[in-house]
Amino acid sequence: MEHILGLVAVAAGLIIGLGAAGACIGIGIMGSRFLEASARQPELMNTLQTKMFLLVGLIDASFVIGLGIAMMFTFANPFKI
Repeated sequence: MEHILGLVAVAAGLIIGLGAAGACIGIGIMGSRFLEASARQPELMNTLQTKMFLLVGLIDASFVIGLGIAMMFTFANPFKI
C-alpha cells in the first residue's frame, strides 16, 4: 500500500514538472517568434499581439489542467485501496 502511494507522488511530480517545463518552453519559443515577426512587419504588431496573448492563455490553461489532475491524484487519490 505504501508503495502505491509513493508512486502516485512520483507521478504527480512528473505531471507538474513536465507540464511546467513544456509550458515555459512553448511560451518562450512563441515569444521569440512574436518578436521576430513584429520586427519584420511592425504594422501587424497589434494583430500578432492579440493572437499571442490568446495562445499564452491556452498554453497556461493546459498546464493548470495538468496541475489540477495531479492535485486530484495526490489529495483525493482514486487508487487508494
